[in-house]
Amino acid sequence: MPTTPPVVPELDVANLALSLRFYTEVLGFECRFERPEEQFAYLTRGPVHLMLEQADGPGRRFRTATLEHPYGRGINLQIEVSDVDLLHAQATKAGATIHVSLEERWYLRGDQEAGIRQFVVIDPDGYLLRFCSSLGRRPARPRGETNDVG
Repeated sequence: MPTTPPVVPELDVANLALSLRFYTEVLGFECRFERPEEQFAYLTRGPVHLMLEQADGPGRRFRTATLEHPYGRGINLQIEVSDVDLLHAQATKAGATIHVSLEERWYLRGDQEAGIRQFVVIDPDGYLLRFCSSLGRRPARPRGETNDVG
């Protein structure tokens, strides 16, 4: 059995069945286990773990304020995948809402830049999911030179 990561987000969703279809059929997650009586599912995609629960479902719900749709306001989950181009094509073909088109970004790390290829998709409840693949590292460009560091 795979090791559970130290942080596993739990997302409230309006319709668990709809969200499960989106995450499994469009984004390639697998349902590790469910508690149907509580409208809860635990998903994995390789080393990435994510929990979904229907917001109006029975059982415990952890809220500190009224929940209003879209639920995902203010959250952006970055998920590394081995083939971001393939996943982008699958999401596009499925008609998913692409918030940020496929792009390359380079980030300064000391005297080097680390690159990723990424896109951002919006799930049915408004959560932003940033899928990326590493482009590796390169020497940093001199400061002031126009580049895509961001």
